[in-house]
Amino acid sequence: MVNAKVNNINIEVEKGTSILDAAKKININIPTLCHMYMVDGKTRNCKGTCRVCLVEIEGKEGLVPACATEIREGMSVKTNSLKAIKARRTITELLLSNHPMDCLKCEKNNKCELQSLASELGIFENYYEGERNKYDLDISDSFVRDREKCILCRRCVTACNEVQKVNVITVANRGFESNISTFWNEGIENTNCTYCGQCVAVCPTGALREKIDHNKVWEILDGNKYSMVQIAPAVRYALAEEFGVESGKLSTGKIVAALKLLGFDLVFDTDFAADLTIMEEANEFLKRFISGENLPLITSCCPAWIRFAENNYSDNIELISSCKSPQQMFGAIAKNYLPNKLGVNKDDIAVVSIMPCIAKKYEANREEMKDSMGIKDVDLVITSRELSKLIREAGIDIVNLKDMSFDNPLGTSSGAGAIFGTSGGVMEAALRTSYEWITGNTLDKVDFEAVRGLEGIKEAKIDFDGVEVNIAVVSSLGNAKKIMEDIEAGNSKYQFIEVMACLGGCINGGGQPYIKSNREILKKRMDSIYMEDKEKTIRKSHENPMIKELYRDYLINPNSDIAHKILHVKYNKRY
Repeated sequence: MVNAKVNNINIEVEKGTSILDAAKKININIPTLCHMYMVDGKTRNCKGTCRVCLVEIEGKEGLVPACATEIREGMSVKTNSLKAIKARRTITELLLSNHPMDCLKCEKNNKCELQSLASELGIFENYYEGERNKYDLDISDSFVRDREKCILCRRCVTACNEVQKVNVITVANRGFESNISTFWNEGIENTNCTYCGQCVAVCPTGALREKIDHNKVWEILDGNKYSMVQIAPAVRYALAEEFGVESGKLSTGKIVAALKLLGFDLVFDTDFAADLTIMEEANEFLKRFISGENLPLITSCCPAWIRFAENNYSDNIELISSCKSPQQMFGAIAKNYLPNKLGVNKDDIAVVSIMPCIAKKYEANREEMKDSMGIKDVDLVITSRELSKLIREAGIDIVNLKDMSFDNPLGTSSGAGAIFGTSGGVMEAALRTSYEWITGNTLDKVDFEAVRGLEGIKEAKIDFDGVEVNIAVVSSLGNAKKIMEDIEAGNSKYQFIEVMACLGGCINGGGQPYIKSNREILKKRMDSIYMEDKEKTIRKSHENPMIKELYRDYLINPNSDIAHKILHVKYNKRY
């Protein structure tokens, strides 16, 4: 342990603790823009680059960055000396001098850390005017890079390279020409970017943001299309945070009511499509497990993971389930099954998805997600953040709405469908159905605790009535890389693997409310999802009565010809 003083307060901390972290222990906040613990709680973005956290050490002439300086025995630190405060102001003013200052037009307005810091430091005008860096916008299917708003904090670089291991962006050039660039300065669509959105989630300014599509919702609602909307479980438990309510405390019924007030003809639950996914995927696993071929089966619900696998592991692409994601399955059912039910034409239906993930925008635009006539399964995808903007634009007081129910026939779901929103949920839902199909026995204890939690790699051995099944649940692409390298080396022991690109699963998607990698908020989101599952009367996908009706009326059986035609997809080797 080390004994020291911060602002004349005696503290005792572990050796190796930074001044920044030591100050936090006694509730002293030292501002910073570059420092950040990633959501894994281990990886730290701390290059001392922004210099906003400069503090004074008694007996030392210069100032030091609190994030990159260890507190030592007998050290006396002043975080709020005039010298330190003046330095912070000057550094922040210099950052602003190379910033567009178009806050009212910026998507990060009122959520920008640079804007908040300037306000806290009492900076209300630009003291340093001069040349600014100029860059074109880089717009992809999923997100936008606006390098004119970049402050070179390198958080995105850490998320992409150290956590996700995608290695698409890096710092280029030196001095005034420094910028965050792709290799060869290519547009993001010409790189191996997976669109996972973790760079967007950690960006402190508007330099990275999702592609804005919520304005198009108004065009759909004001047009002649029969409008349907589906909302994912992870969205429902995070949306509360956008309206100042604790995670998970805004009821699903109020969100449904808000969507109906917006003007959607029908409001559906993606949980239904999650149940449908399990019917198809569990059947696929059953066939592979019995035959012993193409194992391990790897889940296919996450589009960022699919793109990562296509880019890096195309030789093992056949291991990935052929099932479309719940988002795409819902769109396919909405446009192929519902027209006869509703008496409308397929091409007159517009399907909008509300997702926690910006990669879902990319997924909906893939050629594989269109029918032979070029009609997309899903017409438009917006994020949790975009939904909150729609609700505000419409003047809807969502917190005080009366609950309303999802529409049918696609509005009934099981607890298994609900848990898709968190890491381990797909696996647990699949096990509930696979166990009963493989053994012929009723599964009384449906909770598989071993696959729950925020750990990046979780594994378990499941007893299927005397037959052992080895499973793994993986979240973050960096952890997926470890698992895939084992498979390529012939060292994998698993028969079934769930992969999600974002650590913690969809609750931590790139389109969720900004939380600066707060693990406690993620845990609250996760707890809310498991509580919904626990409170459901039906907790197994294959027991959902609406799923049974869908197969009886239209799909016949899991993996039937019609099911395979509209609910499955073939991923191709990229290289």
